[in-house]
Amino acid sequence: MTRTALKLKRLAARASGGDDSAFVLQVVQPSLVGMIDGTVSTLAPIFAAALSSSSRTAFLVGLATALGAGVSMGISEALSDTGEETGRGSAVIRGVFTGGATTLGGLFHSLPFLIRDVNKALVVAGIVVGIELLVIAWVRSRFLHVSLRSSIIIVTVGGLIVLGIGVALGSA
Repeated sequence: MTRTALKLKRLAARASGGDDSAFVLQVVQPSLVGMIDGTVSTLAPIFAAALSSSSRTAFLVGLATALGAGVSMGISEALSDTGEETGRGSAVIRGVFTGGATTLGGLFHSLPFLIRDVNKALVVAGIVVGIELLVIAWVRSRFLHVSLRSSIIIVTVGGLIVLGIGVALGSA
């Protein structure tokens, strides 16, 4: 295990008090909310920019939306609940996990737009989004005990709706 992975594991254990249900409530759930938001909400602007402009523009839009959404979601999570009455743990720790996961969720499918050929970048980004949605479905299944099949269907439908919005706007 790398140093970074060990540090994250220690931070997660400290944030959750070592309890499995606390870990889910204080680390997994905020991270999942962030990953879903980062993955899904950035699809429309990135794909609209790619279809209406260029790979470079799509990359910049993706980077801006991933970073902006990460800051916004992190602050929103930290300010939404102190954790004292709900037992959700430190607001700052939850905010860090939510904001970080949001940023990563938007960043992963922005990176393919470093490829100059926008058509190739769109294909690679589509594959990355598919992988992101499968990871989200797996995490939901693993930690929230949701059926993997229903989770895949739900996250895919949500992703397709937002992607459709981006394609429609980018093609207008």
